[in-house]
Amino acid sequence: MKQFFPLIRNASLIIPVVFCAVSCQDGWAQRTTIPDSSAPTTQGASPLQSHGGSDEDLASLSLRIPLKSIPPLVADTAEYPDFTLQLIQVGWRRDDPIDLYVIKPKNVEKPPVVLYLYGYPSETDRFRNDEFCRLVTKSGFAAVGFVAAMDGHRYHDRPMRQWFVSELQEAVVKSVHDVQMVLNYLSTRSDLDLNRIGMFGQGSGGTIAILVASVDPRIKAINVLDPWGNWPEWMAKSTLIPEDERPDYTTAPFLDQVAALDPVQVLPRLTLPIHLQDTLYEKETPRVSKDRIESVMPGRGTVTRYATSEEFNEDLAEGKLLNWIKGQLQSTPASLRNQVGGKESSH
Repeated sequence: MKQFFPLIRNASLIIPVVFCAVSCQDGWAQRTTIPDSSAPTTQGASPLQSHGGSDEDLASLSLRIPLKSIPPLVADTAEYPDFTLQLIQVGWRRDDPIDLYVIKPKNVEKPPVVLYLYGYPSETDRFRNDEFCRLVTKSGFAAVGFVAAMDGHRYHDRPMRQWFVSELQEAVVKSVHDVQMVLNYLSTRSDLDLNRIGMFGQGSGGTIAILVASVDPRIKAINVLDPWGNWPEWMAKSTLIPEDERPDYTTAPFLDQVAALDPVQVLPRLTLPIHLQDTLYEKETPRVSKDRIESVMPGRGTVTRYATSEEFNEDLAEGKLLNWIKGQLQSTPASLRNQVGGKESSH
């Protein structure tokens, strides 16, 4: 795509104006999010209010009451031979517009949907890349993508010292809420199969996918790549954290605040199909954390390990990385509930 979406550069400027002008609780935002009644809370953390003025309980992963939102705005639509690419501006917090990309395959009625959430630091550029769009819509799947809270175009008006990891509880819980709100929006569309929704998450996005799956049964399967987790070891050894800040994130108060957001605590409780992909050469999540997360995978979970970047890139280039999640969603909803887990694999 040499040129795409003339409105994209100004997308983040539209929603704040509308937010000030519109005070509404439109239908899609008020739909029940079907939370798990036993949804975990971030015990040890204070019930913070959302930065930006809206009421949001950051001590709860589940949105029992949807956030107040503005009506979604279709900023632009682009037609290509194999897919349609749509940019939709959504928002449910003041000063936090979200660029939501919906990519649909051509000539497929009500395709199943995979949500894509990539790890910090991330931008939305991949969702406007023609090769990416072809791969994610291959075999008749729709793709929905955005960036997490406090990342990409959503990181602004904060001191530089406040970033994704320093504000991990806020960034992760808001993003878990965002996925639930995005699902509410998708439920208003008649062109997608809402009984077959899965999620692909990488890095911090993988952690968020695990947490979403623990509270929202609309997600039928998750595929996570190098998820963050096992917080004490991750904070002590991750190459993402500047050494001068590391002591701040290894204290007992900080670790207590994020303990309930640890995949090590959440994964064993999951009952949906889940596939974990680990790139063993990647150091952002240290090997000790990868091993610990793998060790608590539920019985229905499967694992694929990539020893080298060459092995990973081969699957990435051919779209094989997504074969598992697409295979799960090609099943009927009933078979998704009843299927058994597969065996562990390794490259």
